[in-house]
Amino acid sequence: MRNVFYLFVIAAIVSSCSTEPKAPHYVIKGKMAGADSLTILLQKREAGKYVVLDSAVVLNGEFHIKGGSVPYPDMAYVTQKSKRGGLVFFLENADLTISGHIDSLSKAKVTGSKTQDEFLAYKESLKPFEKRMSQLEVDYEAVKKTGDKVKIAEFEKSSDEISTKIEADQSDFDKKFIKEHPSSYVTPSVLYYSSFGLEASEIESLIGMIDTTVAKVSIIKGLKERVTVLKTVAIGQKAPDFTQNDVNDKPIALSSKIGKSKLLLIDFWASWCGPCRAENPNVVKIYNLYKTKGFDVFGVSLDRKKEDWIKAIEKDQLTWTHVSDLKYWSNDAAKLYAVNSIPANFLLDESGTIIARNLRGEALANKVKELLTGK
Repeated sequence: MRNVFYLFVIAAIVSSCSTEPKAPHYVIKGKMAGADSLTILLQKREAGKYVVLDSAVVLNGEFHIKGGSVPYPDMAYVTQKSKRGGLVFFLENADLTISGHIDSLSKAKVTGSKTQDEFLAYKESLKPFEKRMSQLEVDYEAVKKTGDKVKIAEFEKSSDEISTKIEADQSDFDKKFIKEHPSSYVTPSVLYYSSFGLEASEIESLIGMIDTTVAKVSIIKGLKERVTVLKTVAIGQKAPDFTQNDVNDKPIALSSKIGKSKLLLIDFWASWCGPCRAENPNVVKIYNLYKTKGFDVFGVSLDRKKEDWIKAIEKDQLTWTHVSDLKYWSNDAAKLYAVNSIPANFLLDESGTIIARNLRGEALANKVKELLTGK
């Protein structure tokens, strides 16, 4: 019996050695309630655009995708054809199952992916920060209902400080996650979203903590390019020049505004940006207080529709110079200044040197007051 067993083992080994190993690939089995004869797309973001990797037709609530392979676990999207929104998940070379309801595709469950499990665990750990921010919004709505202008103003002032603290706490949490998970393919995505509020040196330092294999992913390559741009618009650097059209389609160069005031704020915003519109009254107040003392604003809009842009300028009473190329997030000036979230701003001195960045509310008011009055 032992000889028979050994022969069986040897045969298995010989068979495995003589058989060419299969290339890794992904297989997706879908169970989608409420769907039949619908086309499902598997997509990926490349160079800012969605690229279709594969597709399948849902029949009797089920679909099957047996695709090629991916070089590493990466973000992918499952969507309905011709419909916006869908499921975001980590695609990797494994047998994956997606189950849910077609009407709530974004909430579908993904199993079989180790990286997706890590991603969900990370998202779960963010809930305390989300809860704190949600409570702040609830409290704000309650104060607004009182109609007490003094209380509302006081709450807005304190809420800015609280929200800044929550964002700082989450940033610290993300940095800790990156340090403790250097070999996770979730880490590049965490670093990407954290990078919006980080300086070039911080991003470089965090990239250096990631395992070299993981650091080869496209997100990290993009972050390295962002670091290069960030260094050109760091505090102490001369503000790069650019030209865009104003509301009358007249080209206005940034350089034409430099030297005409002691301080110039380059303000990146958009009519569709809620936080930008909420910040506009603060900028208006500061502008009206200090425009005769040497403060000016150069607004750069990331709008797409000219009429929306002009209406917002008029409604918010933004009486300074405004320019835009109406390219949305592809705005050339935004790219030049590494702006990937708004509101964003850069404070320049009379020589066009960047002396501060991303100051909002009271922080901006205090900085302008200090520089123009010495108080």
